[in-house]
Amino acid sequence: MRILVTAFDPFGGETRNPAQEVLARLPQVIGGADIIPLVVPTVFWQSLDVALEAIRLHRPDAVVCLGQAGGRNGITVERVAINWMDASIADNAGQQPVDERIDAAGPDAYFATLPVRAMVNAMREGGFRANISLSAGAFVCNHLMYGVLHFLAQQHLPVQAGFVHLPYLPEQAEGKQGVPCMPLEDMVRAIVLGITVLAAADGC
Repeated sequence: MRILVTAFDPFGGETRNPAQEVLARLPQVIGGADIIPLVVPTVFWQSLDVALEAIRLHRPDAVVCLGQAGGRNGITVERVAINWMDASIADNAGQQPVDERIDAAGPDAYFATLPVRAMVNAMREGGFRANISLSAGAFVCNHLMYGVLHFLAQQHLPVQAGFVHLPYLPEQAEGKQGVPCMPLEDMVRAIVLGITVLAAADGC
C-alpha cells in the first residue's frame, strides 16, 4: 500500500506550518504502508495541480492531506469538503476568492473516504486531543480536499482520500492569548496512529 501525504507551507504571516513539520518527521513506512511525502504551496489551484500530478505519478492507494487550523483545540479529521471558496485572507500568491464555486458543474460537497471515525478514535486512545470536523473551511485546505476527491470521483479511482487539520505549535501560540496548541512530537505520533488505522483498514 502506498499513501500520499501532503502538507502546506507556511501562510498568513506565519513562518512555520505544523503540517509541513509533521510531514518531515513521518516514518517512511507506517503500518506496512509506504509513505510518499509532498509539500504543496498554500495557493488556490496550484496546490491542487501539484497534488494531482503526484497522484498520477505515484498511483497511491490513499491520500491524506495535512493542514494548519490555528485556533482549533486539537487534531481534527475532516468529514466534508464543500464546493466553495471564500477566503478571509489572501493565499501565498495574493489570491483571495470570495463567494466562488470551485467547480461550476461539480457537486456541492464530497465526503472524505478515509476511515474518519476510526482514525480519530485511534488518536484519542493514544491520549491525543482529536475530533471529527464537519467544516474544512473555505480556504486552500478545503479547496485541495474538494479538488482531490472530485478528481478521484471523476476518474473512478478506488483511492481513499481526506484531510486532517492540525492546531498551532506552541511557538506559534506565543503571544496569542488563549489560543490552544499542541507539541510537534504529539502531532507526529497522533498522525502516525491515524495513518496506521488507514493502512490496516486496507488490509495492509
